[in-house]
Amino acid sequence: MQDLATKFANLTIQSDFIFKKVMSRKRICKHLLEELLQIEIADINYLEAEKTLEPEYTSRGIRLDIIVADDKNTHYNLEMQVKNNKNPDTDTYVLPKRSRYYQALLDIDLLQKGQPYDLLPPTFIIFICVFDFFEQGNYVYTFKKCCLENRELELSDEATTMILNTKGTHGDISKDIKSFYDYVNNHIVTTDFTKQIDDEISYLKLDTKVRREFMLMEARLLDERREGEAVGIAKGKEIGLAEGEAKEKLATAKRMLAKGCYSLEVIAELTNLSLADVEKLKEEA
Repeated sequence: MQDLATKFANLTIQSDFIFKKVMSRKRICKHLLEELLQIEIADINYLEAEKTLEPEYTSRGIRLDIIVADDKNTHYNLEMQVKNNKNPDTDTYVLPKRSRYYQALLDIDLLQKGQPYDLLPPTFIIFICVFDFFEQGNYVYTFKKCCLENRELELSDEATTMILNTKGTHGDISKDIKSFYDYVNNHIVTTDFTKQIDDEISYLKLDTKVRREFMLMEARLLDERREGEAVGIAKGKEIGLAEGEAKEKLATAKRMLAKGCYSLEVIAELTNLSLADVEKLKEEA
């Protein structure tokens, strides 16, 4: 538990846990959206069933992104992305498909509230990345659907994906967004906005309830990782035993074939191999 306490004390805005807590403060989240999109927002409402990470919730049920709607019914999904993860099986980066999945979840949630699809509101999926996914140096990468045959022709589904690059070097962003990037990267306070964020984090770290939520969440995640490792080890042993048994069956069949006094049908029956496998062994002998 001491290690978890130390980890909590060292958390920064890059932590999913702290990011969600900070962005659950309306004045901070609202200002970030206004500065990023250069619009005025009268108010925002949080749409998650649970805005805070209450201890009684299991880690599988915890959402570490922020979902809000503004006064014009535009919906926003914000998430911090620290690692540019790859799928080890396909060796492809997961961020693009992750954005697609988030868009689908957001739309499904809206449709479940009884809205017909043609009344789906405008949406923004916003990933705050501490890496340059596209390696172009932009502060912001904004995506909408357009026609490949005519790039000026846009599919007006009102769905926008924004990949923010805190390591960017060029583009048109406000002073407060640039200061936010600097704060995310290096914990540097340069504006009143980042001072508000820094003060909020300091306040959160003094809150015993918040500390307890984090430690319980981490403990649950650790339990799940251990459980997953145990299942993996057990499955590995099971696979190893099965492979060992299969090799032993083949070796027994080969010995019986070498003696030349057993029919193929008998060998198949005694080794639990298929007749086709025994015939194949005979051909290879």
